[in-house]
Amino acid sequence: MVSIGGAMGAVLRHTLASAITVQLKSEFPLGIFTVNVLGCFLMVICYVLLVERQLLGDPWLDFTLAGLLGAFTTFSTFSIQAYMLIVNGRRALALGYIMASVLVCLLAVAVGVFLTRTLINH
Repeated sequence: MVSIGGAMGAVLRHTLASAITVQLKSEFPLGIFTVNVLGCFLMVICYVLLVERQLLGDPWLDFTLAGLLGAFTTFSTFSIQAYMLIVNGRRALALGYIMASVLVCLLAVAVGVFLTRTLINH
């Protein structure tokens, strides 16, 4: 289940990040930034539903969290892109990318927990 989800998550990550990058043509790595924020948001929703509420069994937990969303979010790609910005002399842009990625992903987690718990409790 992890490998099936992982394959699907990797394809989704590549497809979405590439589409965003091609469409927006920004120096800021917006494709992977968007994928990481969305992935954090979706991961916490699934965490609340699958772990806290135990709506589905372990195979689905493995498929969704470890596989699909684990492969969808890409901290390693993020790190390489930040490094390349630094190496290419774009230190301020790299710092903005690093800070925005961490802060906005944490915000996505907080909003995801709040919305999911609120919707489930009503």
